[in-house]
Amino acid sequence: MRADRLVATLLFLQERGRVTVAEVAAELETSERTARRDLEALAASGIPVYSQRGRGGGWSLVGGARTNLTGLTADEIRALFLVTAPLAGTPDLRTTLRKLIRALPAPLRAEAVAASRAGVADPTDWSRNAVTAEPGHRAALQGAVVDGVRVRLGYEGVGKPARTRLVDPLGLVSKAGVDYLLAGTDEGLRTFRLSRVTSVQPTAEPVVRPPDFDLAAVWRERAAVIEGGMHAVTARARIDPEALPLLRRLFNGRVRTGAPLPDGWTEVWIDGPAHRALAAHLSGLGARIEVLDPPEVRHCLARIGSELTALYGAGA
Repeated sequence: MRADRLVATLLFLQERGRVTVAEVAAELETSERTARRDLEALAASGIPVYSQRGRGGGWSLVGGARTNLTGLTADEIRALFLVTAPLAGTPDLRTTLRKLIRALPAPLRAEAVAASRAGVADPTDWSRNAVTAEPGHRAALQGAVVDGVRVRLGYEGVGKPARTRLVDPLGLVSKAGVDYLLAGTDEGLRTFRLSRVTSVQPTAEPVVRPPDFDLAAVWRERAAVIEGGMHAVTARARIDPEALPLLRRLFNGRVRTGAPLPDGWTEVWIDGPAHRALAAHLSGLGARIEVLDPPEVRHCLARIGSELTALYGAGA
């Protein structure tokens, strides 16, 4: 779009002080004819741009005039680039950040560049599996939320084949590095993990948005329900202190410890969503932990032990 080119040309002028038509054309990847026309358009619009012929000539801003396109404070600039730079994995986003840096007053640019290089986002886990959506799906969903249109969403549930459903995209949420879509469906509000989205097809139908919908407030309510489910069952156990760090990593904050026991082990309480799920995670610790109650978790552990013994043999 020409408006984008004119802004980019002005920022390039501010950065260099004086430029030639050839330099503008190379920077913006346009023809020299287009670059000259854009420079003339800036001058015609009232921006103090002038040209000087001859050796050492070119286009400049009168008296070194500058246009501050941001109005941001130093702290706001630092915060902006610390948050956005690690996410700039696409050419469009990187170009946007470069334009913002050029728009800043000269004394603030160095800090903005340093902040933009202070972090990086890796979208894969340690098994090299993506934990965020493919860029195309993310962009399509963002567009649907902003434009307020329904989409046909292809989604693959846990242990279920992908199927397509009509949903009302209401907002995107990032929690601990994992992205989710909050959407209205025939069954009410639902949360979809973006890494399981298989396709996004926007429709011409407008989104049906609940009255007075507040994304942040609704997400807090849904997150509280989900997090509450992670604490539905509590097991009391005794554990070898050397295995305690591993237990904490397995349950990510859902472990509480008591005082050391007379035998040197530690009493702990572990929260989980269900008896079977607790037993499945605890079984990997083997004899380094003993569940004392509830009986349901002990029974599940005994069943897991019997299944493993039957599979691998009592004498293994």
